[in-house]
Amino acid sequence: MTDLQKRSLLKLAAVSAVAAAALMGCGKKEAAAPAAAPAAAAPAKAEPLKIAFAYVGPVGDGGWTYAHDNGRKAVEKEFGDRVTTSFVEKVPESADAERVIRDMAGQGAKLIFGTTFGYMEPMLKVAADLKDVRFEHATGYKTAANLRTYDSRTYEGAYMAGVIAGKMSKSGVLGVVGSVPIPEVVRNINSFTLGAQSVNPAVKTKVVWVNEWFNPPKETEAATALINGGADVLFQNTDSPAVLQTAEKMGKRAFGWDSDMTAYGPKAHLASAVINWGPYYIKAVGEALDGKWTGASGSWWGVKEGAIDLISLAADVPEDTKKRVDEVRAGLKDGSFSIWKGPIMDNTGKELLAKDAVADDKFLGGLKTYVKGVEGKVPGG
Repeated sequence: MTDLQKRSLLKLAAVSAVAAAALMGCGKKEAAAPAAAPAAAAPAKAEPLKIAFAYVGPVGDGGWTYAHDNGRKAVEKEFGDRVTTSFVEKVPESADAERVIRDMAGQGAKLIFGTTFGYMEPMLKVAADLKDVRFEHATGYKTAANLRTYDSRTYEGAYMAGVIAGKMSKSGVLGVVGSVPIPEVVRNINSFTLGAQSVNPAVKTKVVWVNEWFNPPKETEAATALINGGADVLFQNTDSPAVLQTAEKMGKRAFGWDSDMTAYGPKAHLASAVINWGPYYIKAVGEALDGKWTGASGSWWGVKEGAIDLISLAADVPEDTKKRVDEVRAGLKDGSFSIWKGPIMDNTGKELLAKDAVADDKFLGGLKTYVKGVEGKVPGG
């Protein structure tokens, strides 16, 4: 056999081996690839909690309603897309409030805040019919299984303002523009006067009532009457900056109320007693989201909880007076100071609190008379 024949035989054998291998490969069944695991279904995103606020005044009032709306915005910032909020402003304290609150629930709101005393009865009525909705009522005292109350100790801010008023008044006559003669407002007028008397025992307070929470023309008229009657420092329990603006125009001094009102009367402004509703609203909404919200209860927050303060003190307030305000604030925060501690007399000479007695919340919630130093009588008191 020649070398050429040998190479041809070897080449043929190699080709045959490759072909056989190929045939064996074709006959082998290929193992199936493992099936892909089914994709896990994404958890359904919870619907946002719908929250509605009923406001007694306009959101731009610069005071009470403006402060509540800042609290609403704090809720949005805190909880993001877990909540949606809405509001209706200028809701009258009348049967109209019931209609508005029912409409809020009808549009899907499951947590409704009513922000003024006069909504108490309408909210009670609606809460009785809509058991699956949670209701929060500001400044009231009646509750239900799905209705609770909340309030701020505004009298603490009023007292601190009084400390400054007593020091800054040259005439010794203070003026207060009162809104509606309920215990809340009487308590603020009295606390303001007690604060002033703590630095000037001879100070007197005059009050003019406008019988509305927000009515700038009436507030202006009342402030003017007080100044014409000798008051040189004004305080208010109304919702607009009209009192401060009137003091600015007439060359007197005054305080902001509920919100920082410095810009409305910078020359007249002595300080602003402000409410921060944010901490409470965040707490209440958090409880609703976590399923921990309970009704038939009430909260009353003040300096201790960060809900009340006196801010933006004027530059000409004496340092010793600022220091006294700081001491009062610290005492209210840690519980070492009580505004309503006897002896305290009413303006007819009757004892309201005996020596060393400290008023409880029931006492404070039922005040219907003026303390010594406040002129006149509480309407209907």
